[in-house]
Amino acid sequence: MHSEFAWIEAIAPDMLGVITKRYQILQFINWLAPVGRRTLADQMKISERVLRTETDFLRQQGLVESSKSGMILTGKGLDAFHGLEQLMNQLLGVKDDEKRLAKILGIDHCLIVPGDADQSSRVLDELGKTLNQTMQVLLPAGNLTVAVMGGTTMARIAQQMTFKLSSGRELTFVPARGGVGEAVDIQANSVAAAMASATGSKFRVLYIPENVSTETYQPLLKEPAVKEVLALIDNAQVVIHSVGDALVMAHRRQMSAQTIKMFTEHHAVAETFGTFYDELGNVIYKIPRIGLQIPDLNRMPYVFAVAGGRSKARAIRAYMHNAPKHSWLITDSGAANMILTGETR
Repeated sequence: MHSEFAWIEAIAPDMLGVITKRYQILQFINWLAPVGRRTLADQMKISERVLRTETDFLRQQGLVESSKSGMILTGKGLDAFHGLEQLMNQLLGVKDDEKRLAKILGIDHCLIVPGDADQSSRVLDELGKTLNQTMQVLLPAGNLTVAVMGGTTMARIAQQMTFKLSSGRELTFVPARGGVGEAVDIQANSVAAAMASATGSKFRVLYIPENVSTETYQPLLKEPAVKEVLALIDNAQVVIHSVGDALVMAHRRQMSAQTIKMFTEHHAVAETFGTFYDELGNVIYKIPRIGLQIPDLNRMPYVFAVAGGRSKARAIRAYMHNAPKHSWLITDSGAANMILTGETR
Protein backbone atom coordinates (compact mmCIF):
# COMPACT_ATOMS: atom_id res chain seq x y z
CA MET A 1 0.00 0.00 0.00
CA HIS A 2 2.85 2.40 0.80
CA SER A 3 4.29 1.93 -2.69
CA GLU A 4 0.97 2.98 -4.25
CA PHE A 5 1.00 6.12 -2.10
CA ALA A 6 4.53 6.85 -3.29
CA TRP A 7 3.49 6.65 -6.97
CA ILE A 8 0.43 8.85 -6.37
CA GLU A 9 2.60 11.39 -4.61
CA ALA A 10 5.07 11.32 -7.51
CA ILE A 11 2.47 12.23 -10.16
CA ALA A 12 -0.01 14.23 -8.09
CA PRO A 13 1.60 15.48 -4.87
CA ASP A 14 -1.07 18.11 -4.38
CA MET A 15 -3.79 15.47 -4.20
CA LEU A 16 -2.33 13.72 -1.16
CA GLY A 17 -1.75 17.07 0.51
CA VAL A 18 -5.38 18.11 0.01
CA ILE A 19 -6.76 14.76 1.18
CA THR A 20 -4.57 14.82 4.28
CA LYS A 21 -5.50 18.41 5.16
CA ARG A 22 -9.25 17.84 4.76
CA TYR A 23 -9.16 14.56 6.67
CA GLN A 24 -7.34 16.23 9.55
CA ILE A 25 -9.93 19.03 9.62
CA LEU A 26 -12.69 16.41 9.89
CA GLN A 27 -10.66 14.69 12.61
CA PHE A 28 -10.23 17.83 14.72
CA ILE A 29 -13.88 18.84 14.31
CA ASN A 30 -14.87 15.36 15.46
CA TRP A 31 -12.71 15.73 18.58
CA LEU A 32 -13.61 19.31 19.47
CA ALA A 33 -17.21 19.69 18.24
CA PRO A 34 -18.91 22.03 18.46
CA VAL A 35 -15.91 24.20 17.65
CA GLY A 36 -15.47 27.71 16.26
CA ARG A 37 -13.15 28.48 13.37
CA ARG A 38 -10.66 30.47 15.45
CA THR A 39 -10.29 27.73 18.05
CA LEU A 40 -9.96 25.10 15.34
CA ALA A 41 -7.30 27.14 13.51
CA ASP A 42 -5.34 27.53 16.76
CA GLN A 43 -5.51 23.81 17.49
CA MET A 44 -4.43 22.84 13.96
CA LYS A 45 -1.76 25.56 13.77
CA ILE A 46 -3.06 26.91 10.43
CA SER A 47 -4.39 30.33 9.41
CA GLU A 48 -8.10 31.14 9.66
CA ARG A 49 -8.06 32.10 5.98
CA VAL A 50 -6.85 28.67 4.87
CA LEU A 51 -9.24 26.97 7.28
CA ARG A 52 -12.20 29.01 6.01
CA THR A 53 -11.54 27.89 2.43
CA GLU A 54 -11.41 24.23 3.42
CA THR A 55 -14.39 24.26 5.79
CA ASP A 56 -16.49 26.08 3.17
CA PHE A 57 -15.71 23.23 0.75
CA LEU A 58 -16.54 20.57 3.35
CA ARG A 59 -19.81 22.36 4.13
CA GLN A 60 -20.74 22.43 0.43
CA GLN A 61 -20.12 18.67 0.31
CA GLY A 62 -22.49 18.14 3.21
CA LEU A 63 -19.76 16.90 5.55
CA VAL A 64 -19.79 19.78 8.02
CA GLU A 65 -22.51 22.03 9.36
CA SER A 66 -22.31 25.20 11.43
CA SER A 67 -24.41 26.78 14.15
CA LYS A 68 -23.95 29.49 16.76
CA SER A 69 -22.19 26.90 18.94
CA GLY A 70 -19.66 26.04 16.23
CA MET A 71 -18.97 23.39 13.60
CA ILE A 72 -19.90 19.71 13.84
CA LEU A 73 -19.71 16.75 11.48
CA THR A 74 -22.90 15.68 9.75
CA GLY A 75 -23.84 12.01 9.49
CA LYS A 76 -22.24 11.99 6.06
CA GLY A 77 -19.15 13.65 7.51
CA LEU A 78 -18.83 11.02 10.23
CA ASP A 79 -19.16 8.26 7.63
CA ALA A 80 -16.43 9.88 5.52
CA PHE A 81 -14.16 10.35 8.52
CA HIS A 82 -14.46 6.75 9.74
CA GLY A 83 -14.30 5.39 6.19
CA LEU A 84 -10.97 7.12 5.59
CA GLU A 85 -9.46 6.35 8.99
CA GLN A 86 -7.61 3.13 8.11
CA LEU A 87 -6.36 4.51 4.80
CA MET A 88 -5.15 7.75 6.39
CA ASN A 89 -3.41 5.93 9.22
CA GLN A 90 -1.38 4.08 6.60
CA LEU A 91 -0.80 7.26 4.62
CA LEU A 92 0.40 9.12 7.69
CA GLY A 93 2.72 6.28 8.69
CA VAL A 94 1.01 5.38 11.93
CA LYS A 95 1.81 1.68 11.65
CA ASP A 96 5.50 2.36 11.15
CA ASP A 97 5.46 4.66 14.17
CA GLU A 98 3.78 1.96 16.25
CA LYS A 99 6.56 -0.50 15.42
CA ARG A 100 9.25 2.08 16.17
CA LEU A 101 7.62 3.04 19.45
CA ALA A 102 7.33 -0.59 20.57
CA LYS A 103 11.02 -1.11 19.80
CA ILE A 104 12.07 2.00 21.74
CA LEU A 105 9.97 1.00 24.75
CA GLY A 106 11.03 -2.65 24.65
CA ILE A 107 7.53 -4.10 24.47
CA ASP A 108 5.78 -6.18 21.82
CA HIS A 109 2.81 -4.02 20.92
CA CYS A 110 1.92 -0.33 20.60
CA LEU A 111 -1.23 1.22 19.14
CA ILE A 112 -1.27 4.96 18.42
CA VAL A 113 -4.50 6.94 18.23
CA PRO A 114 -4.32 10.27 16.35
CA GLY A 115 -4.45 13.44 18.46
CA ASP A 116 -3.31 14.65 21.85
CA ALA A 117 -5.39 14.00 24.97
CA ASP A 118 -3.92 17.14 26.55
CA GLN A 119 -5.62 19.22 23.85
CA SER A 120 -8.88 17.30 23.58
CA SER A 121 -10.40 14.90 26.06
CA ARG A 122 -12.19 13.25 23.15
CA VAL A 123 -8.92 11.57 22.30
CA LEU A 124 -9.42 9.58 25.51
CA ASP A 125 -12.63 8.26 23.99
CA GLU A 126 -10.63 7.07 20.97
CA LEU A 127 -8.18 5.35 23.31
CA GLY A 128 -11.13 3.61 24.95
CA LYS A 129 -12.62 2.53 21.63
CA THR A 130 -9.25 1.17 20.50
CA LEU A 131 -8.88 -0.77 23.75
CA ASN A 132 -12.38 -2.21 23.41
CA GLN A 133 -11.78 -3.28 19.79
CA THR A 134 -8.36 -4.76 20.58
CA MET A 135 -9.74 -6.80 23.47
CA GLN A 136 -12.57 -8.06 21.26
CA VAL A 137 -9.99 -9.46 18.86
CA LEU A 138 -7.45 -10.79 21.38
CA LEU A 139 -9.35 -12.20 24.33
CA PRO A 140 -10.34 -15.85 24.15
CA ALA A 141 -13.87 -17.09 24.74
CA GLY A 142 -14.94 -18.36 28.15
CA ASN A 143 -14.68 -17.10 31.71
CA LEU A 144 -12.21 -14.26 32.21
CA THR A 145 -11.38 -12.06 35.19
CA VAL A 146 -10.36 -8.51 34.26
CA ALA A 147 -8.45 -6.51 36.90
CA VAL A 148 -8.62 -2.74 36.40
CA MET A 149 -6.93 0.22 38.01
CA GLY A 150 -8.57 3.54 38.82
CA GLY A 151 -7.87 7.09 37.64
CA THR A 152 -9.33 9.72 35.34
CA THR A 153 -8.15 8.01 32.15
CA MET A 154 -9.56 4.66 33.26
CA ALA A 155 -12.90 6.20 34.21
CA ARG A 156 -13.16 7.83 30.78
CA ILE A 157 -12.25 4.74 28.75
CA ALA A 158 -14.75 2.67 30.74
CA GLN A 159 -17.45 4.66 28.94
CA GLN A 160 -16.30 3.21 25.59
CA MET A 161 -16.72 -0.44 26.53
CA THR A 162 -19.53 -2.23 24.68
CA PHE A 163 -21.61 -5.39 24.90
CA LYS A 164 -19.63 -6.80 21.97
CA LEU A 165 -16.72 -7.38 24.35
CA SER A 166 -18.73 -9.88 26.39
CA SER A 167 -20.03 -11.77 23.36
CA GLY A 168 -18.95 -15.38 23.89
CA ARG A 169 -17.23 -14.42 27.14
CA GLU A 170 -18.21 -14.45 30.80
CA LEU A 171 -16.35 -11.44 32.17
CA THR A 172 -15.87 -10.47 35.80
CA PHE A 173 -14.34 -7.06 36.46
CA VAL A 174 -12.43 -6.52 39.71
CA PRO A 175 -10.34 -3.63 41.09
CA ALA A 176 -6.62 -4.36 40.75
CA ARG A 177 -5.85 -2.64 44.06
CA GLY A 178 -7.61 -1.07 47.01
CA GLY A 179 -8.97 2.49 46.99
CA VAL A 180 -6.72 5.53 47.31
CA GLY A 181 -8.99 8.03 49.03
CA GLU A 182 -9.73 10.00 45.86
CA ALA A 183 -13.02 10.90 44.16
CA VAL A 184 -15.36 7.91 44.22
CA ASP A 185 -16.06 7.91 40.46
CA ILE A 186 -12.39 7.38 39.54
CA GLN A 187 -11.56 4.71 42.11
CA ALA A 188 -10.82 1.21 40.83
CA ASN A 189 -14.03 -0.16 42.36
CA SER A 190 -16.07 2.38 40.38
CA VAL A 191 -14.16 1.75 37.14
CA ALA A 192 -14.72 -2.00 37.49
CA ALA A 193 -18.44 -1.41 38.05
CA ALA A 194 -18.66 0.95 35.05
CA MET A 195 -16.90 -1.51 32.72
CA ALA A 196 -19.14 -4.33 33.92
CA SER A 197 -22.26 -2.23 33.33
CA ALA A 198 -21.14 -1.20 29.84
CA THR A 199 -20.42 -4.80 28.81
CA GLY A 200 -23.27 -6.52 30.64
CA SER A 201 -20.82 -8.36 32.89
CA LYS A 202 -20.28 -9.07 36.59
CA PHE A 203 -18.05 -7.15 38.98
CA ARG A 204 -16.72 -7.46 42.50
CA VAL A 205 -15.53 -4.72 44.83
CA LEU A 206 -12.64 -4.52 47.28
CA TYR A 207 -13.35 -2.30 50.26
CA ILE A 208 -9.79 -1.89 51.52
CA PRO A 209 -7.73 1.30 51.21
CA GLU A 210 -4.33 0.43 49.70
CA ASN A 211 -2.25 2.75 51.87
CA VAL A 212 -3.20 1.69 55.40
CA SER A 213 -0.80 0.13 57.88
CA THR A 214 -0.11 -3.59 58.02
CA GLU A 215 -1.71 -3.74 61.47
CA THR A 216 -4.92 -2.29 60.03
CA TYR A 217 -5.36 -4.42 56.92
CA GLN A 218 -4.07 -7.82 58.11
CA PRO A 219 -7.29 -8.66 60.03
CA LEU A 220 -9.34 -7.56 57.00
CA LEU A 221 -7.51 -10.01 54.77
CA LYS A 222 -8.97 -12.85 56.81
CA GLU A 223 -12.55 -11.85 56.00
CA PRO A 224 -14.09 -14.42 53.59
CA ALA A 225 -15.48 -11.78 51.20
CA VAL A 226 -12.14 -9.98 51.02
CA LYS A 227 -10.18 -13.23 50.56
CA GLU A 228 -12.48 -14.21 47.69
CA VAL A 229 -11.98 -10.95 45.81
CA LEU A 230 -8.21 -10.96 46.39
CA ALA A 231 -8.09 -14.50 44.96
CA LEU A 232 -9.94 -13.30 41.86
CA ILE A 233 -7.52 -10.40 41.47
CA ASP A 234 -4.49 -12.65 41.95
CA ASN A 235 -5.73 -15.05 39.26
CA ALA A 236 -6.92 -12.46 36.73
CA GLN A 237 -6.15 -13.17 33.08
CA VAL A 238 -6.50 -9.55 31.92
CA VAL A 239 -5.14 -6.33 33.43
CA ILE A 240 -6.01 -2.80 32.31
CA HIS A 241 -4.18 0.17 33.80
CA SER A 242 -2.97 3.65 33.06
CA VAL A 243 0.28 5.46 33.84
CA GLY A 244 0.29 8.65 35.86
CA ASP A 245 2.53 11.64 36.44
CA ALA A 246 4.28 11.00 39.76
CA LEU A 247 3.69 14.38 41.41
CA VAL A 248 0.10 14.65 40.19
CA MET A 249 -0.63 11.21 41.63
CA ALA A 250 1.16 12.01 44.90
CA HIS A 251 -1.05 15.04 45.44
CA ARG A 252 -4.17 13.10 44.43
CA ARG A 253 -3.30 10.38 46.95
CA GLN A 254 -2.87 13.10 49.61
CA MET A 255 0.66 11.97 50.39
CA SER A 256 2.72 13.90 52.93
CA ALA A 257 4.64 17.04 52.07
CA GLN A 258 7.84 15.24 53.10
CA THR A 259 7.18 12.39 50.65
CA ILE A 260 6.34 14.79 47.83
CA LYS A 261 9.57 16.71 48.53
CA MET A 262 11.46 13.40 48.31
CA PHE A 263 9.81 12.70 44.94
CA THR A 264 10.93 16.09 43.67
CA GLU A 265 14.49 15.61 44.89
CA HIS A 266 14.69 12.16 43.26
CA HIS A 267 13.06 13.37 40.03
CA ALA A 268 10.07 11.03 40.16
CA VAL A 269 8.17 11.13 36.88
CA ALA A 270 5.85 8.09 36.78
CA GLU A 271 3.42 6.14 38.95
CA THR A 272 1.39 3.00 38.43
CA PHE A 273 0.21 0.24 40.78
CA GLY A 274 1.31 2.38 43.72
CA THR A 275 4.95 2.39 42.57
CA PHE A 276 6.80 5.62 41.77
CA TYR A 277 9.69 5.73 39.26
CA ASP A 278 12.34 8.12 38.05
CA GLU A 279 12.88 8.58 34.30
CA LEU A 280 15.25 5.59 34.11
CA GLY A 281 12.63 3.32 35.64
CA ASN A 282 14.30 3.10 39.05
CA VAL A 283 11.81 2.54 41.87
CA ILE A 284 11.71 5.50 44.25
CA TYR A 285 8.80 4.53 46.47
CA LYS A 286 6.16 1.81 46.87
CA ILE A 287 2.82 2.04 48.61
CA PRO A 288 2.30 -1.14 50.67
CA ARG A 289 0.73 -3.89 48.61
CA ILE A 290 -2.98 -4.72 48.71
CA GLY A 291 -3.80 -6.15 45.31
CA LEU A 292 -1.61 -6.40 42.22
CA GLN A 293 1.87 -5.00 41.88
CA ILE A 294 4.18 -4.79 38.89
CA PRO A 295 5.90 -8.22 39.13
CA ASP A 296 2.45 -9.88 39.12
CA LEU A 297 1.85 -8.61 35.59
CA ASN A 298 4.48 -10.94 34.15
CA ARG A 299 2.18 -13.94 34.67
CA MET A 300 -0.98 -12.21 33.38
CA PRO A 301 -1.62 -13.25 29.74
CA TYR A 302 -3.12 -9.91 28.65
CA VAL A 303 -1.80 -6.59 29.95
CA PHE A 304 -3.08 -3.31 28.52
CA ALA A 305 -1.57 0.08 29.47
CA VAL A 306 -3.64 3.07 28.32
CA ALA A 307 -2.21 6.59 28.58
CA GLY A 308 -2.11 9.61 26.28
CA GLY A 309 -1.14 13.26 25.99
CA ARG A 310 2.27 14.93 25.71
CA SER A 311 2.27 15.42 29.49
CA LYS A 312 2.28 11.63 29.99
CA ALA A 313 5.17 10.89 27.61
CA ARG A 314 7.95 10.90 30.24
CA ALA A 315 5.84 8.82 32.61
CA ILE A 316 5.08 6.26 29.90
CA ARG A 317 8.73 5.90 28.95
CA ALA A 318 9.84 5.61 32.58
CA TYR A 319 7.28 2.94 33.46
CA MET A 320 8.02 0.87 30.34
CA HIS A 321 11.46 0.03 31.75
CA ASN A 322 9.52 -2.22 34.15
CA ALA A 323 6.52 -3.25 32.04
CA PRO A 324 6.08 -6.87 30.93
CA LYS A 325 7.38 -7.36 27.41
CA HIS A 326 4.00 -8.69 26.26
CA SER A 327 2.24 -5.46 27.26
CA TRP A 328 -0.01 -3.60 24.83
CA LEU A 329 0.45 0.18 25.06
CA ILE A 330 -2.48 2.18 23.71
CA THR A 331 -1.46 5.83 23.44
CA ASP A 332 -1.92 8.90 21.25
CA SER A 333 0.22 10.86 18.80
CA GLY A 334 0.92 13.54 21.40
CA ALA A 335 2.74 11.13 23.72
CA ALA A 336 4.12 8.89 20.96
CA ASN A 337 5.77 11.75 19.04
CA MET A 338 7.48 13.01 22.20
CA ILE A 339 8.99 9.58 22.77
CA LEU A 340 9.84 8.95 19.11
CA THR A 341 11.68 12.27 18.79
CA GLY A 342 13.59 11.77 22.03
CA GLU A 343 12.00 14.74 23.80
CA THR A 344 11.40 12.67 26.94
CA ARG A 345 15.10 12.25 27.63
